[in-house]
Amino acid sequence: MRNSSGGHVEEFVLVGFLTSPPFQLLLFVFFLAIYLLILLENALIICTVWLTPSLHRPMYFFLGHLSFLELWYINVTVPRLLGAFFTQDGRVSYVGCMTQLYFFIALACTECVLLAVMAYDRYLAICEPLRYPSLMTSNLATRLAAASWGSGFFSSMMKLLFISRLYYCGPNIINHFFCDISPLLNLTCSDKEQAELVDFLLALVMILLPLVAVVSSYAAIIVAILRIPTAQGRHKAFSTCTSHLAVVIIYYSSTLFTYARPRAMYTFNYNKIISVLYTVIVPFLNPAIYCLRNKEVKDAFKKTLSGRCHCPRDVLD
Repeated sequence: MRNSSGGHVEEFVLVGFLTSPPFQLLLFVFFLAIYLLILLENALIICTVWLTPSLHRPMYFFLGHLSFLELWYINVTVPRLLGAFFTQDGRVSYVGCMTQLYFFIALACTECVLLAVMAYDRYLAICEPLRYPSLMTSNLATRLAAASWGSGFFSSMMKLLFISRLYYCGPNIINHFFCDISPLLNLTCSDKEQAELVDFLLALVMILLPLVAVVSSYAAIIVAILRIPTAQGRHKAFSTCTSHLAVVIIYYSSTLFTYARPRAMYTFNYNKIISVLYTVIVPFLNPAIYCLRNKEVKDAFKKTLSGRCHCPRDVLD
C-alpha cells in the first residue's frame, strides 16, 4: 500500500514465500538444514586448505577464498529469510534493505571475477606447465584475489550509489525473499532510467567480461589437452579443472538466466525460484563438487577430520 503521508518509505515488506503454515514449516526446516550444511562445508574446506601443506598452492588458495566468500554470501539472505519464517514478519528497514542489497551485489560480483581468476590459473597450469610456478607466484595469486574482492565491492558501491538516490513513496511491498535490484527499481517513484543503465553496464563488466575470460581460458585448455598424445595424460590434465568447470556452469547458467529470462516470467514468481538456485543451492553444491571430484581435496579432507594435519607456516608456498 502507499505511504499515506506522501513521504519517503522508511521500511519495506518482503513477501517471501506465501504458502500454508505446514508448508511454511517445511520450508523453514529445509532452508535451515541447507544453511547449516553450507556453513559446515565451507568452514571445513577453509580449514582443510589451511591445515594441509600439500594444498598450499594457488589453485587451493583461490578455493579457500571462494569458500570464505560463500560463507558471507549465504549469510546475506538466508538468516533474514529464516527469521521471517519464524516470526511471520517480513518487514525490513530502508537502511537494512540497502545494506543487504550492497553486500549481495558485492559478493555476487566478487564470485564472478574470482571464478574467472580460477579459470586463468587452470589455463596457466595446463597450457604453461613448466613456467607455471614462475608465472603464478604467491604474490600474483594474492593480488588477483584482492582484485576480485575489490572490483566486486567497488561495483556494488557504484550500483547502490544510484539506487539509493531513488525516491520511494509507496507501495513498499517487495515480492521477493530479499532485497534485490529489480524489485526495488519496480517500486521507485523516481525516474529509474539512469539507475537501470548503470546496473546494465556494470552487469556487462562484472558478468560478461569474466565469462569471456572463463570461456577463452577453457577453449585454450581444451586445445592443449587434445594435443596430449595419451588418453591417460588427457584425463589427468582435464581432471584438475573439472570441479571448477562444473561450478562455473552451474553459477553462470543461473546468473545469466536471471538477467536474460523473458519479462513474462516475472508474473509467475519464477524470480524467487531462480534466486533460490543461485543464492542457496549453488553455494550448497560448490563444496560438494570440489570434495567429490578432486582427489587431493578428498584425501586432505579425510586427514583433517582425523586430525593428522599440522599447522602451516604459510598459506602459499
